Amino acid sequence: LTSGILCSVNRMLMKLLAVTLTLHYLSSCSDAFSCGSRPQTLGSNTHLRSTISDDVMRSVTNMPSTSTPLSRNTFAGQVEQALMQRFKPSKIERVITSWRLAELGYEHREFVGDQQVPPITDASTSRCYQHAPSFVPGLKATAWWDNAGDDLAWAKSLSKSFETITDEFISVMSAPDKLSEGNNVWAGALSTDAESYGEGWKTLVLLNRGQWDENNAKLFPLTSRAIHQSGAPAAEAFFASMKPQTSIKPHSDFTNFVLTSHLPLVIPENGNNKCR
Repeated sequence: LTSGILCSVNRMLMKLLAVTLTLHYLSSCSDAFSCGSRPQTLGSNTHLRSTISDDVMRSVTNMPSTSTPLSRNTFAGQVEQALMQRFKPSKIERVITSWRLAELGYEHREFVGDQQVPPITDASTSRCYQHAPSFVPGLKATAWWDNAGDDLAWAKSLSKSFETITDEFISVMSAPDKLSEGNNVWAGALSTDAESYGEGWKTLVLLNRGQWDENNAKLFPLTSRAIHQSGAPAAEAFFASMKPQTSIKPHSDFTNFVLTSHLPLVIPENGNNKCR
């Protein structure tokens, strides 16, 4: 799986759409930059938000001091105090630092080529720059996360449900009356920030910010069950589609503590598929 591996769905619509099942999940590792992609069946990579100029992309920032507690007279300060009271301060040091950085309006930019395998050393030509306005320090920034490790064991579980998910998706897409029962089916991007997603990029959301969409989950009960039973720490889960002959541009996802995982359902063969 990579950001940009898309698949076509409904056999009648194969030449019209490309679709993946996409999950955004919380992780103790880092995302929010684009270094390219690797061909895989399931894994994790960055997702799209916006494109920026090369000069801005290759800029770096210095993290300001966060040693001073936030004022209790502010909302941010009250949230900080609530966190400190509920959790041991030693357990949430990076969270507090991230919260204070956000209050300061800090946007993290860093060259992370040296963290790749193999390392990328030419910072003047590489696109391996992390941009994260929501930034938790100390997380590894890797362009590709393989599903071979124990940290992504849920990915292996979800991969085993590939045929079930694909068949259910095609079945629902082939029944317009049933599809009409869904909520915001194939909703477009909410802002111009998503222009780099690709032309005609749309979603059919199952899980949004930790909350299941009851209508859509009922439309895809097998898919929803597969996600739940896999144990994926998902914050979002949705089907995504884009028009044929379109592409995904290099991008940043604006946060470094959420990874994106795509499960391609059907990949049409044209002889040049980078994901094959």
